[in-house]
Amino acid sequence: MRTFFFIGLFILTGIASAYFVGFHSQTGFTSEYDDDQEKLKDGIVIKVSHVVSENTPKGKAIRRFKALVEKNTKGKVKVEIYPNGSLYSDISEWNALKNNNVQMIIPATSKVSTYVPEYSVFDLPFAFNSYDDVQRAFEGNIGDMLLKKVEKQENVKGITFWYNGFKQITNSQQPLIKPDDFNRLHFRTMPGEVIKDQYQRMGAAVSHLPFNKTYENLEVDFIDGQENTISNIYSKKLYDHQSYLTVSNHTYLGYVVLMNEEFWDELPEEYRVEIEEAMKQTTEWIRRHSIEINDDHMRELKRNTDLDIHILLNSEKEEWMKKLDPLYEEYEDEIGKELMREISERKRLGQN
Repeated sequence: MRTFFFIGLFILTGIASAYFVGFHSQTGFTSEYDDDQEKLKDGIVIKVSHVVSENTPKGKAIRRFKALVEKNTKGKVKVEIYPNGSLYSDISEWNALKNNNVQMIIPATSKVSTYVPEYSVFDLPFAFNSYDDVQRAFEGNIGDMLLKKVEKQENVKGITFWYNGFKQITNSQQPLIKPDDFNRLHFRTMPGEVIKDQYQRMGAAVSHLPFNKTYENLEVDFIDGQENTISNIYSKKLYDHQSYLTVSNHTYLGYVVLMNEEFWDELPEEYRVEIEEAMKQTTEWIRRHSIEINDDHMRELKRNTDLDIHILLNSEKEEWMKKLDPLYEEYEDEIGKELMREISERKRLGQN
């Protein structure tokens, strides 16, 4: 009996030793080491959610960013792209980013104004007279100030601004040439009080609908028209149920690249450097090619649709500006005097 007792005690001691010594010696000394090994084995994944088509400036830029990141990190950092609102809509992607369900989003600046009112500065009518004006804003003092503003939001890091193009307006009812032509029409717009007030000042009603619901709402005549860049109008076939296109260039549609701040802070320094370099190269690419893509899509619309296209004349543009200029004073407190001075100065220089 005593022999069996000692044999059993020996076995139990061996098991305990294996558990407390042997098992640990094979897997490392701490659970933190295990986690690091697991991360290195699996790699790092940046999930990117966006709502536009892949043949738009933003869609193409994201694919370029993916290729550069994966090449420069030798596949240690992978970029997963979810276009066309396939993962999150433009309404829900902000919270998805904050919760780290995705690590990167590229919303239109107008959509960020819901959370950071100062971003409404980009929605002021005729604030930019040229692509050079936009670049100076995005890459100068205005852009720097706004990236700092967005970082006051919990768990959001502002990276840079990306380009698309000037907004144009389509509708199914009549040519939009004078401000009175908007009277009693109903438009889909992005969220943003400045945008809503522009249309209401011209006598129109607006609905803030998700981008990927725009086509079906045009199809059933819930809305008469919408505003967007030519690349978005063309790629989403928003012209299908529209008869008129006004080339107004009344505001510029650009994007701000945002990342989850906790995710960014936890990245190894070497990967942050490679991602920043890929972002820099992609930003330069989209600045050059967004103009080209929009121009190509405009040629396609002229060739392959029955749209009645009207390019706003300078005299007509002046009528729109006279109607909409009071918005600058109305939104000075919300946007802030410093930003408003910057944008007003750029507008003045562009007109001279």
